[in-house]
Amino acid sequence: MLRAAVIGAGWFAAQNHIPVLARRPDVTLDGVCRLGADELERVRSHFGFAFAAEDFRDVLARKPDIVVVASPHDLHHEHARAALEAGAHVLVEKPMTLRPEDAWDLVAMAQRAGRHLLVANGYHYLPNVETVRATVPHVGCIEHVSCVFASATRPVFSGSVGFRRWRTTFFRPDIATWQAPERGGGFAYGQLSHSVALMLWLTGLYPERVAAVSYGESAIDLHDAAALRFRGGAIASIAGAAAVPEGEQARLRLAITGEAGTLEFDVDLGRCRLALHDGTLATVPAPDGGWRYDCVGPVDALVELAQGRGDNRSPGEIGALTVEVIAAMLQSARSDGAAIRCQR
Repeated sequence: MLRAAVIGAGWFAAQNHIPVLARRPDVTLDGVCRLGADELERVRSHFGFAFAAEDFRDVLARKPDIVVVASPHDLHHEHARAALEAGAHVLVEKPMTLRPEDAWDLVAMAQRAGRHLLVANGYHYLPNVETVRATVPHVGCIEHVSCVFASATRPVFSGSVGFRRWRTTFFRPDIATWQAPERGGGFAYGQLSHSVALMLWLTGLYPERVAAVSYGESAIDLHDAAALRFRGGAIASIAGAAAVPEGEQARLRLAITGEAGTLEFDVDLGRCRLALHDGTLATVPAPDGGWRYDCVGPVDALVELAQGRGDNRSPGEIGALTVEVIAAMLQSARSDGAAIRCQR
């Protein structure tokens, strides 16, 4: 039995991470942390945690085997680092951190501690996406990538209402958390952290320089567009928009072009097609119902990796590179599109 702890038991942890852990017969819910005594007791009693505290250090003092960090974005580094120092394998929500140097600090800390570090990038764990990744090398040396993501998140980043579905969730999140620039509010950190991570994981490319512009309200970006250069000369166009009506599936589409041809991965359409200049045509089959996002895979992977098996498809290195890209994008947008070099 693995003893699990959750730091930041807010709306998504209560909707996804904790239920996934609770259904596993090889996991016991040991400790939970969140602010608010009434809310903390509610989550403790509902899911049956053995211990609860508003101070994350009290939870980590119990030396859990695995820890899920789902606190607000700006607290990820402090909480994940403390969990690694306590000897746990750690899954941290995306974005991994807000600052690249903090993200690489977690990567180095996990390596020194000999612990697994994962980011909650659920797309990587959907059925057959690993096959998509294995198909990418057929395009040859990658020259260009198009990465477009639009999601139903405008109510989160704009206004005071939030999602309609929050009215029936276990917890209703504090909208201010998603709308404060200093806390990582906005579409880039909140949503492009999905698509940029998927692009980097599929291609293996290393970002070098970014130029970007954004459209937003009250210092919060709702829509983003960027040009990215990778080491070796490949380029990418990245676009993101909080544009899809609530209730509709997010649009996520990538086209990876190399000297030998192109791989088109239209996630929301359930279509992946390889077309090469030599006439080769191939497809990667989508699961029944298409590639619909969920975040079950990263939680299960955390458990399995702690048991000495399984596969980390969302490692800290990808999380850190994603933070490099997003931080550079936002810095560029604040500088009227000036090109910004990634730090690493």
